[in-house]
Amino acid sequence: MKYPECSPDGRLGFRKLSSEPCQGGLYLVASQVTIKPTASCHVGFAARRTGWTASRMRAEALATDTQKLIQSPVKTRIMPTVLVVDDSRMDQRFVGALLKETPKLQIEYADNGVEALDRIRAEPPDLVITDYLMPEMDGLELLLKVGRDHPLIPVILMTGYGTEEVAFKAARSGARAYVPKPALARQLPGMVNQLLTLCNEKRELNRFLKTITDTDSTFVLENNDTTVIPHLLEYSAACLRNSEICEEGGEELACLALEEALRNAVHHGNLELSSKLREEFDDDKYSELFEARRKQEPYCHRKVYIKVRISREGATFTIRDEGPGFDPNRVPDPTAPENLEAVCGRGIWLMRSLMDEVSYNETGNEVTLIKRRRAS
Repeated sequence: MKYPECSPDGRLGFRKLSSEPCQGGLYLVASQVTIKPTASCHVGFAARRTGWTASRMRAEALATDTQKLIQSPVKTRIMPTVLVVDDSRMDQRFVGALLKETPKLQIEYADNGVEALDRIRAEPPDLVITDYLMPEMDGLELLLKVGRDHPLIPVILMTGYGTEEVAFKAARSGARAYVPKPALARQLPGMVNQLLTLCNEKRELNRFLKTITDTDSTFVLENNDTTVIPHLLEYSAACLRNSEICEEGGEELACLALEEALRNAVHHGNLELSSKLREEFDDDKYSELFEARRKQEPYCHRKVYIKVRISREGATFTIRDEGPGFDPNRVPDPTAPENLEAVCGRGIWLMRSLMDEVSYNETGNEVTLIKRRRAS
């Protein structure tokens, strides 16, 4: 269960006391957040949408898509706006006619990616539908620029040349959907409605996340399942960005250090796989040994415990494994000339390069990484 708490300054907090599954072998066992009091944040609605209620709180509410969502401002419109980008006026009007069947939708047009970016900067739409092949700037380049500068605006890529290769490029460039032009009449209206609904909910989540000033969470990684690490990194990056602890883009570097610590805890801590094995084995053989250890005693029952603390002072990440530990002082310096080609020690060096402070407990099975708040 989770109980609401009020601090003397009127801030509302929630403390979660029970354990709930999150992703795969990851469990959120405790979490506390502090929320800035504001009449405009609509906490009740945001809480209902994301599962932050008195009886239930799931880590996905902060982990899902927040890495890109925190930066964007919230806009309020009478009608959602869709920007259609195509160098063919005929195709523009065809898409517009399809979308006019959707009530309360405002349609705008641009002839190419350059014009589209100008319109987006001046008045960001709720959704962009763009052609693939266009002069001056094609759809893939437009996708990348919109995703970088306006992460809350979904983009649908349409093309008359529907191939798996184009679909793959669209997905890698950040398209929320890909539609061959022959399928527009059948697929586009429903797709637009779904994306507009989804993004509206994400904007409400974004408004809610901006009210959080402190968070203190504990996770448990079971079964040495490294596939859940990206979810933890996404959550942590969102917290770092939202709290403005790092310079712009600095949260990604901090999460590189955090990822190294998490993978070290699984590979070298719980599974006791030496770094030297990566030098002796090829990737396939190392992966086979990794999977075998995950099923063997005593390694298979070991867990990794992660504590994430975000406050006004900065961020603290504590990662503890259940392995025998090691002496970090005996790790060779990877920058020394004789160790330049060695694998051992590079992870610790990376963590210390990207974090403000890295320390181990006496056993060597717990590492604490600290990122202090940037000077204002």
